[in-house]
Amino acid sequence: MLSSRRWNKELIDVNFYPWKAAVIKGSAKLFECRGRQRAVERYLEAPGGFSQVGGALCHGCVVHLGASEQGQIAAEGLGYWGDLRSIIIRHHSNILWLLIIENAVTVEGEPIISYKGGIDGFEATAVESDEKIDTTRETVTSYARHLEKKHDMLLEMLFEIGTYNKLYSYQHLLNGFAVHISPEQAETLRRTPSVKSVERDWKVRRLTTHTPQFLGLPTGVWPTGGGFDKAGENIVIGFVDSGIYPHHPSFATHNTEPYGPVPKYRGKCEVDPDTKKDFCNGKIVGAQHFAKAAIAAGQFNPSIDFASPMDGDGHGSHTAAIAAGNNGIPVRMHGYEFGKASGMAPRARIAVYKALYRIFGGYVADVVAAIDQAVYDGVDILSLSVGPNSPPATTKTTYLNPFDATLLSAVKAGVFVAQAAGNGGPFPKTLVSYSPWIVSIAAAIDDRRYKNHLTLGNGKILAGIGLSPATHPNQSYTLVAANDVLLDSSAMKYSPSDCQKPEVLNKKLVQGNILLCGYSFNFVIGSASVKKVSETAKSLGAIGFVLAVENVSPGTKFDPVPVGIPGILITDVSKSMDLIDYYNISTPRDWTGRVKSFNANGSIGNGLMPILHKSAPQVALFSARGPNIKDFNFQDADLLKPDILAPGSLIWAAWSPNGTDEANYVGEGFAMISGTSMAAPHIAGIAALVKQKHPHWSPAAIKSTLMTTSTTLDRAGRPLQAQQYSETEAMKLVTATPFDYGSGHVNPRAALDPGLIFDAGYEDYLGFLCTTPGIDAHEIKNYTNLPCNYTMVHPWNLNTPSITVAHLVGTQTVIRTATNVAEEETYVITTRMAPAIAIEASPPAMTLRAGASRKFSVTLTVRSVTGTYSFGEILMKGSRGHKVRIPVVAMGYQR
Repeated sequence: MLSSRRWNKELIDVNFYPWKAAVIKGSAKLFECRGRQRAVERYLEAPGGFSQVGGALCHGCVVHLGASEQGQIAAEGLGYWGDLRSIIIRHHSNILWLLIIENAVTVEGEPIISYKGGIDGFEATAVESDEKIDTTRETVTSYARHLEKKHDMLLEMLFEIGTYNKLYSYQHLLNGFAVHISPEQAETLRRTPSVKSVERDWKVRRLTTHTPQFLGLPTGVWPTGGGFDKAGENIVIGFVDSGIYPHHPSFATHNTEPYGPVPKYRGKCEVDPDTKKDFCNGKIVGAQHFAKAAIAAGQFNPSIDFASPMDGDGHGSHTAAIAAGNNGIPVRMHGYEFGKASGMAPRARIAVYKALYRIFGGYVADVVAAIDQAVYDGVDILSLSVGPNSPPATTKTTYLNPFDATLLSAVKAGVFVAQAAGNGGPFPKTLVSYSPWIVSIAAAIDDRRYKNHLTLGNGKILAGIGLSPATHPNQSYTLVAANDVLLDSSAMKYSPSDCQKPEVLNKKLVQGNILLCGYSFNFVIGSASVKKVSETAKSLGAIGFVLAVENVSPGTKFDPVPVGIPGILITDVSKSMDLIDYYNISTPRDWTGRVKSFNANGSIGNGLMPILHKSAPQVALFSARGPNIKDFNFQDADLLKPDILAPGSLIWAAWSPNGTDEANYVGEGFAMISGTSMAAPHIAGIAALVKQKHPHWSPAAIKSTLMTTSTTLDRAGRPLQAQQYSETEAMKLVTATPFDYGSGHVNPRAALDPGLIFDAGYEDYLGFLCTTPGIDAHEIKNYTNLPCNYTMVHPWNLNTPSITVAHLVGTQTVIRTATNVAEEETYVITTRMAPAIAIEASPPAMTLRAGASRKFSVTLTVRSVTGTYSFGEILMKGSRGHKVRIPVVAMGYQR
């Protein structure tokens, strides 16, 4: 299968991918075959769909195509896509074999979620926006069987049995299927009248002890729902991730109140092929895996990927525990307890949909199948710490890629979707989560920092990081460099200064001393790890170790790693130079460079205790930034992304002992890792708490309450800051903007009682798509099965709790509708904006009864054209104390 990787002149193992014969039509051409010219006389169509080729072809070679050949192949209906530069061929009995390409195909006809009747013998299955489908009804199951039968009949009519492999039928959110076929078969499908679209499959990637306290959950939120042992009760969170390690104490049920059944949830539990036990226990209510696309691509290895929901990576267990892990689970590593872990909603149920794998990530066909199944099963919330590797090849519109289009149907079914914004920061337009029906989550650094120090014999104290115990108090130890304690010089070929191979170092010289190692590029690419340095030092009898960074790419991020012996990483190159200078001055050598005596000494401090900072939260350096884009030409969208900021840096949570996603945590039960992948389940868990209190709220209402109650100030009351690169590419702090944090940092306590919400549903999202310039109305209908409605006039009139006008000319008026979800209250509306844009709200005040809705307008006028975005906000202060805040973003242009 063609993935998002570039195939330009890339030699691929011909035995690695599945193959199928395909017909090529056309004229004679000349190919370059690994440096040799071969005349290929004429392609002759042969019976049975094979292509016979006159003349000799090399076996197992890679054919590189020039621009003219690429164009000719495209013209001949071979389904050429923009990133294909080579066709891998294999010669056997004059048959030309082509790489098969996997496709997602959507066909005419409504999926279950939107079918309103009209076919004889099949009653309507459609639901109103935000309603759950009762998938147990005979009308639903019979219509599902009807759709799958139509998919099979279409393929059987067009192709011979055995020339294709159907992977999935999609019936619930989309009407279509995933199929493994040749490029020419893909083109045949594309030309078939009942087929609406053919999408090439593409790759996706995997984009806590303290955060509940940091967010105020134990004192401000859990008590309102009956305490931690009721927080999230009967809310089902679905995780499309790398699976789960079901035996972890974060998911155990033996120390909790018994879990009753959840009648609304109908997911199944797969059985572990090794233990013959299923993965569910009351806390985990569903566990399934999806790998047909990965298997068809030849990338699935059952010995390490596990043909079950078992987590072979660690990532899935980590995200599930952040959102819904049990409360009060001791985080123990190397004999030390780092605190007690808890999920945001510790009583919520977990439904596992494994579609990501440890080495290659995953494929959209599998992820879409997982989402489709999760919605069908009845999850309340979807947590997605996954995003595309690159833009899809077949749509220019970000909102209509297969991933987002599927999630639109999920939201129509009443499912709240939390998605990681991406880890491409701090650069602009790096988001991988685009659409208004999704909550896109940026990552923050919370108030906890881990620091350590190394004290040298000359009195200098060098700062560093290291989650480690201290060396013995009031005692110094001899420092020995790895390169000076080699068993023999031949060990130099193993990069001995990395301290990854204890067998090349002299134990007699290391024992009882502190081992000095060098932090090389091997640590950056993952072939060396701090964990292995610790194991090396321990096996040689060292008291501890020091890792010195001697040169580093600007902006390299260093995370503290828990180790069982005293250890420290000196990340500042100038401090590392101080250490090296002291060591060299204190270490006399003979004329050959051999050390005469080791006289340098030092001691390592205690790095186990965190330091709490008031400068939190801050936007993490890696967190993806706006502005949002409406197409893959990177044109700015009239929609703010990310939506919200949540903790995502150095998050402690459950880990799978099988997990290899992080080299420093192989074989461990917990891991402390960073990413917007960690931020998304924080929001999923907090959304579960909101859903528990307000069970009938729509996904848009829950999104609104999280956004309008968020904060743009840190713990010290100052504007939020964001980590950014300086001119020298060192890390610095700058004042953050909505492109960094969306509406602000989540505030769970306030989110339970927002006062006002800004609601929206499926028809509103359709209006947003239809009024977005550049989107083809036919493409919208292909995905939504509905004609366009232009009453919204402009996309910025979508009723979101943010306002973005990417191309403001003159004056524009934006409309919002607020709904009161509290008692009757009068709101005073104030506005502020950067000087380049004038802003005014009307009316300046309004009174809303309980449950009532009122429109208000916001007028934006260009004062001066600066070539940059201007930021501001609308603040609605209620007479009962509610505060509702909406960020405003606009860029002015001349008429």
